[in-house]
Amino acid sequence: MNLSLFLVYSTWVAVAIAIIPNLAGSAGATTPPKPQQSPSVKGANSVPIPNYLIPNPNPLQFPTKPEEVRIQGIVPISLAQALELAKRNNRDLQVALLELERSQSALRESQAVLLPTFGINGSLTNSGDGVLERNSDNQSSTTSFSGQAQLNYDIYTSGRRQASIRAAEEQVRVDEFDVETRSLEITLNVATQYYNLQQADELVRINRSAVENSQASLRDAQAREQAGVGTRFDVLQSQVDLANAQQDLTNAVSQQQIARRQLATLLSLPQSVDVSAADPVQLAGLWQPTLEQTIVQAFQNRPELQQFLAQRNISEQQRRQALSQLGPQISLASSYNLQDQYNDGLSVADGYSLGVQANLTLYDGGAAKASADQSKANIAIAETQFASQRDQIRFDVEQYYSQLQSNLENVQTSSVALNQAREALTLARLRFQAGVGTQTDVIAAQNDLTRAEGNRVTAILDYNRALANLQRSVTSRTANR
Repeated sequence: MNLSLFLVYSTWVAVAIAIIPNLAGSAGATTPPKPQQSPSVKGANSVPIPNYLIPNPNPLQFPTKPEEVRIQGIVPISLAQALELAKRNNRDLQVALLELERSQSALRESQAVLLPTFGINGSLTNSGDGVLERNSDNQSSTTSFSGQAQLNYDIYTSGRRQASIRAAEEQVRVDEFDVETRSLEITLNVATQYYNLQQADELVRINRSAVENSQASLRDAQAREQAGVGTRFDVLQSQVDLANAQQDLTNAVSQQQIARRQLATLLSLPQSVDVSAADPVQLAGLWQPTLEQTIVQAFQNRPELQQFLAQRNISEQQRRQALSQLGPQISLASSYNLQDQYNDGLSVADGYSLGVQANLTLYDGGAAKASADQSKANIAIAETQFASQRDQIRFDVEQYYSQLQSNLENVQTSSVALNQAREALTLARLRFQAGVGTQTDVIAAQNDLTRAEGNRVTAILDYNRALANLQRSVTSRTANR
């Protein structure tokens, strides 16, 4: 019995050793190219991030105690740190990367049809009769073994196999462009939100300065009233102006807190950490290319256009897959069989079969053509979306370019106006203290200064927002790598 089992197992080992090298040779001749690695979300020159800004890696974690969500401190971060945190922590980008990995796995699955399929099966059966007979001489049992090795390969599929692989390759490209698009959108959103936080911080500073100016004016009015050269009306005006400034400051502080939490949420920061803007408010840079050069550069670099072209290619391959169902399908099928009954005095019986199968669908009720027509419609949709996106890209570039130029002029104008407002407030106070001016002049000058400071901050940050949008319109992560 043991000798028979050894002979059977030895035979199967020999079969496997004989077949595996042939499979390896076939694989070496038809191995498809490996899919490209997914784009990394970490730049080569990554900005160091403190550990306390790294969130809990468990996405299902949520606080259950008030102290777990209580803000422990406000951490100033730069725009570069905010961008790095967004690339590491952003949930949408993580989903896009997982979708890309899924498409790459689907590509490997479709490429598997280039190789043959190989399988083995076997059975060991013991059967007997005369089980209820009392006389053991009338009882008998036999043990038999059977096994089969199968090798199948699709020789010709009327283009279905190649169309499936190319469609999977194009889907990988679509998801790669989606990762690129989301990464650029994240960069734009973080930059915009960071500029919003800077503006909120500046509004708090400006309104706090306005409160201090109003307090100084109130002290001057009270001193003049006590000296007998001022009026109660001037004091009341100063008090009302101070109250208005304090309300504006309260509202500005509230907006600052909201802007901080918006940025913290966008960056997926830990629950107990809040952030503030560490970078000073200044121009983020200058845009040198002309409008026409910028438009052409946007057409060349925007991943959305390439994404629509890839979608069109997918639909074209799906159309070919549908039509291939009407073509001939030729496949190779082979098998090797073993069969043996133990203790029968006979050797192991074996045999093989080798054949070619051909199939041709003569009529399918029009299903293949209808499926091909659907793919043809999808091709037209992708082409239309490409044209629409191209026009939208041009409009975006022209819009942001115009905003960039106008805001640059506003920065220069507001800087001059700010200096003039400061000088006007100084003169108004001197005139009021000398008794030749009114408290109304001082209050008006204070309001003009507050408005001039706000206009300058708004002009600078609007310029930076327009620059960020313009960079988003023409930038490609692939080109930058």
